[in-house]
Amino acid sequence: MTEEVMERMFDPFYTTKERGEGTGLGLAIVHGAIRAHRGEIRVKSSPGEGSTFELLLPAARKEQASPEVRAGALPRGSETILFVDDEVPLVKLGERLLSRLGYKVVARTSSIEALEAFRNRTDEIDLVITDQTMPNMTGIELAGELLRLRPGLPIILATGYSEEFLQERSDRLGICAVAMKPYLVGDLAHAVRKALDGKRGETS
Repeated sequence: MTEEVMERMFDPFYTTKERGEGTGLGLAIVHGAIRAHRGEIRVKSSPGEGSTFELLLPAARKEQASPEVRAGALPRGSETILFVDDEVPLVKLGERLLSRLGYKVVARTSSIEALEAFRNRTDEIDLVITDQTMPNMTGIELAGELLRLRPGLPIILATGYSEEFLQERSDRLGICAVAMKPYLVGDLAHAVRKALDGKRGETS
């Protein structure tokens, strides 16, 4: 796979197959399942040489095999969030998840449109969640423009690739966290609350 394909391979609905031959959900579902079990997928690939997928899952001690599930309420809020992704299904998913948590959502499917929306509502937007891989302007580039307009603005950068790929650049720019896609409601809820409360860091 090329670097471009590797960066997007876990994005829901992304596929290199011809129209009607694939949904682009296979790897996204696998990735979501592995993350739900606190695992990790490592990928090595070179065009023409094939790909190697390594699945890592945490070992469980015998006495921890059937842990008690403590279901606590997810952190919620009422702030306004600008949600940006060029994939319409992901925008709808993010909008639905965040709305259920009490947030007001301004959704855009273009980084250019998102920048314009922010310029028109600079004082209204409390947090920005943006995809990294988008046409015209990447998430990193959009974040840079937004932070020039309002230094200190909380931003979460979303990616379907490894967090390590973007973490260093994000830290230098002042982005709060790098979130992995597909979104898990618990991870998203905690990442949003940490960013809004001023706690920088990487999502789990």
